[in-house]
Amino acid sequence: MIVVMKSGSPEPEIARICTELQSWGLTPEKIVGKHKVVLGLVGDTIDLDPLQIRECSPWIEQVLRVEQPFKRASREYRHGEASDIVVPTLNGDVHFSEHHPIVITAGPCSVENEDMIVETARRVKAAGAHFLRGGAYKPRTSPYAFQGHGDSALDLLATARAATGLGIITEVMDTADLERISEVADVVQVGARNMQNFSLLKKVGAQDKPVLLKRGMAATIEDWLMAAEYILAAGNPNVILCERGIRTFDRQYTRNTLDLSVVPVLRTLTHLPIMIDPSHGTGWANFVPSMAMASIAAGTDALMIEVHPNPSKALSDGPQSLTPDRFDQLMKELAPLGKMLDRWATPVPALV
Repeated sequence: MIVVMKSGSPEPEIARICTELQSWGLTPEKIVGKHKVVLGLVGDTIDLDPLQIRECSPWIEQVLRVEQPFKRASREYRHGEASDIVVPTLNGDVHFSEHHPIVITAGPCSVENEDMIVETARRVKAAGAHFLRGGAYKPRTSPYAFQGHGDSALDLLATARAATGLGIITEVMDTADLERISEVADVVQVGARNMQNFSLLKKVGAQDKPVLLKRGMAATIEDWLMAAEYILAAGNPNVILCERGIRTFDRQYTRNTLDLSVVPVLRTLTHLPIMIDPSHGTGWANFVPSMAMASIAAGTDALMIEVHPNPSKALSDGPQSLTPDRFDQLMKELAPLGKMLDRWATPVPALV
C-alpha cells in the first residue's frame, strides 16, 4: 500500500503521519519523487481501509494498494517514478536510471593477471566505459574449469580501479566472501546461478553497496522480481536488473536466448533500472554488436560487454569476448543510436 502526499506537504506533517502509521504496526518508507512524497507501507495492510488512512491528514492525496506480489520492486510503489541509482566512482558519480545516459560496463569474464586486467581497464575506459567488470570468483558448470583467482583477483581489480578510476563490478558467490568483496566492488553482482539463493540475497540486501541482480537461466520475470524483492526487503533500495539470456529449446546457434522483450515489460512492472548483457545472451562475439544496438533501441539503461585482450587464450568465456579494438569500434557504432535517443553522453570519436 502507498500513501501519496500532496505537493508541498510540510515535513513535520509527513513525520507525524509516519509516527501514527508506525503505531498501527506498519513500517512507512519515505520515497521522495520529483514532485511529490510517497510513503510505502510495509506490513499487514490486507484488512486496512484506505479511507481510514486518508482521514489521518488533509495533506494525503491518495492511498493506493500495490497489487503486484513484488511490493517494493513494483513501479506502483514509487507512484510510477523510476529509481535513480547513483554509484560514486573515482571518475565521478554514475547514474543507473531510465532518465540518464546509458551506462557501459566492460571487461573480462575472469581476472587472470595484473597486466591483463589493468590494460583491459585502460582500453575500455578510453573507449567510453564507466565500469570494469571482472570475475574474482567464478561459478562454472564443470568443477574442473577455471574458478577464478579469488581474493588475489580482488586486489588486482583494486589496482585497475586506481589506474583508471573506473567503478568495479564483481560477483559474490558465498556469504563468507561478501565483506571482502564489498571492500573492493562499487557494485556487487549476484549471478544467474545464485538469483534464488535467498540467504545470499538477504545478506547483499543488508549491506549498502548497489546490487546487480542477473536473471536466472530458467527464471520467469516474476521469479526475478521476487528475488529483487528479497534484497529490497532486507534494506538495500539500490538494485539493478540484468538480463543475460535464458535457456530455451534451441542452443545450437546461440549460448542462450537473449530476451529483449524484458525491457518494455519491466518498464511497466518495476521502477528498477535495467541492464542487458548481450555477451552471455548470445555466447558469440560476432553476435554481440547487433544485440547491443538492439538493446539500446529497446530502451535499456545499461550494457555489459565482455572484453578480453586475447579471447582465444581466455581462461573463461573467450568465444563471446570482444577484443579491445572491436570494443572501440562497437562504441563508435553505438554512439549515433544513443545520441538519437538522447541517452548517450560518452565522448566517442565519429565512426570512420
